[in-house]
Amino acid sequence: MSTGPQKSPSEQLATPVQFLKGVGPQRAELLAKLDLHYAADLLFFFPRAYQDMSELRDIDQLEEKRLSSVVGVIEEVDLRNIGPGKSMLGMLLKQGTRYLRCVWFNQPWMRDKLAIDRRVLVSGEPKLEGLRWEMVHPRVELLADDEDAPAGRILPVYSLTEGINQSQMRRIVSGVVESHAGLVDDVFPDEFLDAHQLWPIRAALPQIHAPNDEASLQQAQRRFIYQELLVLQLALAIRKWRLSHQRQAPPLPTSSKIDARITRLFPFTLTAGQRQAIDEVTADMARPFPMNRLLQGDVGSGKTVVAMYAMLLAVAHGYQAALMAPTEILARQHLQTLSTALAASKVRLALLTGSLTPAERRETLDKIASGDVDVVIGTQAVTHAVAQSGVEFKKLGLVVIDEQHKFGVRQRAALKKAGVDPHYLVMTATPIPRTVGMTLFGDLDVSTLRESPPGRQSVHTYLASDEQRMRWWHFFRQKLDEGQQGYVIAPLVEEAEAVEAANVQATFETLKSGELQNYRVGMLHGRMTPADKESTMKAFRSGRTQVLVATSVVEVGVDVPNATLMTIEGGERFGLAQLHQLRGRISRGAHPGYLCVFASPASDEAQERLDAFTKTSDGFELAELDFRLRGPGDLFGTRQHGLPPLRVADLRRDVAVVEEARRDAQSLIESDPELANPALARLRRMVFHRYGEALDLGDVG
Repeated sequence: MSTGPQKSPSEQLATPVQFLKGVGPQRAELLAKLDLHYAADLLFFFPRAYQDMSELRDIDQLEEKRLSSVVGVIEEVDLRNIGPGKSMLGMLLKQGTRYLRCVWFNQPWMRDKLAIDRRVLVSGEPKLEGLRWEMVHPRVELLADDEDAPAGRILPVYSLTEGINQSQMRRIVSGVVESHAGLVDDVFPDEFLDAHQLWPIRAALPQIHAPNDEASLQQAQRRFIYQELLVLQLALAIRKWRLSHQRQAPPLPTSSKIDARITRLFPFTLTAGQRQAIDEVTADMARPFPMNRLLQGDVGSGKTVVAMYAMLLAVAHGYQAALMAPTEILARQHLQTLSTALAASKVRLALLTGSLTPAERRETLDKIASGDVDVVIGTQAVTHAVAQSGVEFKKLGLVVIDEQHKFGVRQRAALKKAGVDPHYLVMTATPIPRTVGMTLFGDLDVSTLRESPPGRQSVHTYLASDEQRMRWWHFFRQKLDEGQQGYVIAPLVEEAEAVEAANVQATFETLKSGELQNYRVGMLHGRMTPADKESTMKAFRSGRTQVLVATSVVEVGVDVPNATLMTIEGGERFGLAQLHQLRGRISRGAHPGYLCVFASPASDEAQERLDAFTKTSDGFELAELDFRLRGPGDLFGTRQHGLPPLRVADLRRDVAVVEEARRDAQSLIESDPELANPALARLRRMVFHRYGEALDLGDVG
């Protein structure tokens, strides 16, 4: 009997999940919540963790600190508060006549899944507390009453949704792996797999879901981690190659005459680091294709001077330059710095920010279009909106993007217009961990400023507890009486701008009626109008205000040389990079800075972060440590950069693989810039499918 035409492998991989063994329409709806719609989705739905069931033990066989799994019945569950916003959940697990206590901190939601008399499997590191074994934060898996605990193998642990438990998910995935893993074509040719010692995909898929042993699991993971990172690095390498071979930019070379005219405007000698960065920037700007350079430097390393040189080089050739800052406060500060430095020159400056009246904005835009402005200083939001609305610069030669971590590859791609491109210089004072630099900024060349210009003051950093408050405030007032100024940074609040503003208000009022009642105190937060922010900053800059109570809005770039004091409240809530940026605000004048952090670290990690902050002032060292402790986080989150998130690779753990994938990608693109080799057709398709839109690479072609 004929069963109709045989489906191709790609059609079989596109089978809707409801038609797979053990799924059906109801479960298909649940799987859709996990974004699992087709057979292929389940094949690549990798476990989020693994349980080594070879360590399944009875309670009387447990050993201290040795990862173990125990099956038992829940006898007691107890949830209690142990402080503001803190809770402890305890569970007593019975196995025959013996007991194991399990404890979770600040996870009250787990209470609902732990029903008395329920059979469970717990996995963790046991510790003997008195005469009873205890596990802190073990992993828990619910077992059916008649379900045997799987023993002697490594089990996958999948992300779940309400209505599907682990054993059901394991059965579903296992069935798909058995029926469909052999249909998946490899994106790598055989010789590539051999050269890089990678498992073929048909061998790796079954082992990443149900590994025979630890060695097989590592090989399978390595295959997919390398593939994911190589695809990203190939996309970045293609973008970089195209920028230098398919885009045109005005060549703006320097000369000894131009160099002398520009450096004459600086009332100081350039440091060796600044000179080197300027040489790298000018070499890029002399070429007929766009510079795409990242200038990273520690707090106070003098990046603005390098940017100023680049902008003046553009102006010297009759081109315009745009400097994009993240906030209006910073844009106005840049305007002030440039106005002072260029007072004796003929360079025409204009400000383009949200607080301009419609008439002022129109007038400024007309001047930009007619070429009556040489350097435009604007906020990124406004400048971007202007670019989108079709307003043209008469002759734009350079764009400098200051302090914008979220201005990643996708946003830079969006700024590209047809025809002649400007040169691009991206600046950041948050040193970028190496692996992040190689991924999120992988399409940029990098210049690094490590040294500070002469005359930068050191900052004495202290970590204090509440008992030391009186002593600190006494010292703070003493320094104010000597004519210095200070900041007080209110605790960071995650919820919303409104809550953060209230927080600043409350800190302000407490200080005004307490420790600083005889001093002139101002306040700055995100909900104020641009005009109010500017008048607050003006009062602080001029010395009319002695102390500024603020959110971390001051972390980037605010420059008041007489401010040498800082108090940070709730220091445990800030990342190391943020703390370091804040500290940079008080090393700008003639006096040394003094910073005191009040904190209540609730974890070893928070304590390690704060200890490191007090011990070192090297931003590069702190950036690597912050990255190791907290991961890329929001600061370098790939979502903000418009890149799809990584699924299996971890930038903290897989440093060596990132470097290997980068080398291999560069080598492939050098010899075959568009991956035109037919043997690489599947790999090319994958690169364009995953990153084509985000990196403006176009269609697969």
